[in-house]
Amino acid sequence: MAFVLICFPVVMAAIAAAVASNRWRPWLLPVAAIVHLAATVTVLAGGAAGSSPVPWLVLDPPGRIVLLQVSVLFALCSFYAVGYLRYRQDQSNRVFCACLLAFLGVISLVTWSHHLGLMWVAIEASTLVTAPLIYFNRTQRSIEATWKYLLVGSVGIALALLGTFFLAYASLHAGLDSALTLESMLGHAPRLSKPWLHAAFVLLLVGYGTKMGLAPMHTWKPDAYGEAPGVVGAMLAGGVTSCAFLALLRVYHVCHAAGEDAYISRLLLFMGLFSMAVAGVFMVGQRDFKRMLAYSSVEHMGILVVGLGIGAPALFGTLLHVLTNGLTKGVLFLSAGNIHRAYASKSTDQVRGAMQLLPLSGTLFLAGFLAITGSPPFGPFISEFAILNGAFDAGRFVTGGLFLFFLLVVFIGMGATVLQVVQGRAPSEPERNDYRDGVLTGAPIVALLALVLALGLYIPAPLLAMIGDAVAFLENRA
Repeated sequence: MAFVLICFPVVMAAIAAAVASNRWRPWLLPVAAIVHLAATVTVLAGGAAGSSPVPWLVLDPPGRIVLLQVSVLFALCSFYAVGYLRYRQDQSNRVFCACLLAFLGVISLVTWSHHLGLMWVAIEASTLVTAPLIYFNRTQRSIEATWKYLLVGSVGIALALLGTFFLAYASLHAGLDSALTLESMLGHAPRLSKPWLHAAFVLLLVGYGTKMGLAPMHTWKPDAYGEAPGVVGAMLAGGVTSCAFLALLRVYHVCHAAGEDAYISRLLLFMGLFSMAVAGVFMVGQRDFKRMLAYSSVEHMGILVVGLGIGAPALFGTLLHVLTNGLTKGVLFLSAGNIHRAYASKSTDQVRGAMQLLPLSGTLFLAGFLAITGSPPFGPFISEFAILNGAFDAGRFVTGGLFLFFLLVVFIGMGATVLQVVQGRAPSEPERNDYRDGVLTGAPIVALLALVLALGLYIPAPLLAMIGDAVAFLENRA
């Protein structure tokens, strides 16, 4: 099944590159997405961690959560992409479709990788296949954003590679086997050289933190998210960042097994709270609503890292937040893409009255804002509240207080921008085009919001068990 999840999207990408019809090619996206989602559900319904004939490919409990989130998000985004590309008949979608499909295969490889070197290769590949997607609009700003994404991401991934080498040397320095399989690293983690392990963690945190968009390594995000099509922004914010966080989870697991919780906790809490603070500062007075979503992603990566830094009491909320944040980002980026298309602008100076001009997208954008800022009864409220409870249960009252304060700053800053977009009177006819919401560009966003709302009202027992298994797996030192 691992090969179906990894190879099938890549094969479909090759088919998309070969298909001549610009009109029918986008339909390969939902076909591949449905097969991938069905295979994902089949694997997850199997109960035990997935395995394959290749020992480097194992679907562990944290990987299961990320695979489910990315597969569901991609499935709904694939239908949206078909509707979106109907409005972009002015240029070929061959590269766009092929890269999106290849992205699904590469991200699946990240979730299955149990060799830290292979995982690094898969994350680097995700950078390469998403860069052409950012450049899809072929403007001066989009090519600038693409180069910034490649350059900053390459520096980060190079540091992650160096950290991986340091991790291998931590084994060699202790006279152990230098195999970088996760099982091997966990098995002899207590005997790893502590100075080399500390250095490896710092490099890996900075490296994979760059891919996540943690401050101050977030500089690629506002440009990339601001210039990419909405569906690409959704996959970056809900796919690439989730897989980079999964890589950080695996490094965390090794350090936890080595007994270095106190050391890594301080770094994680600082980076997480700093990211939330930076996001709050840049959201206040933000006029570009797509760049605002980029800073929202910076904030939520900070929330995930804070939860990881708190440790066991907050792990359940942290892993649940991977799901709720990824799905909610889909609501925000897709609805923002519709609004941008209708107004041909991302600035609140021109964009106003979205709920009047686009009743569905405007309403969904407002609901997505309430959800992502932790308002009940949406899913992010449950996950963020669980992280906050974990902070107080662990006796980290200062962390909990700062966590609440930064959430408030973000709510105020983001709310001011969103309300300017959705309220007021829509501009006169010459200032906008004739775009209106359609079934393919509206229904997937409604489905995503329904899932986010459902996770806030009731978490199904199988999902609870899946998250519980992941928490137990990460807390196991063996």
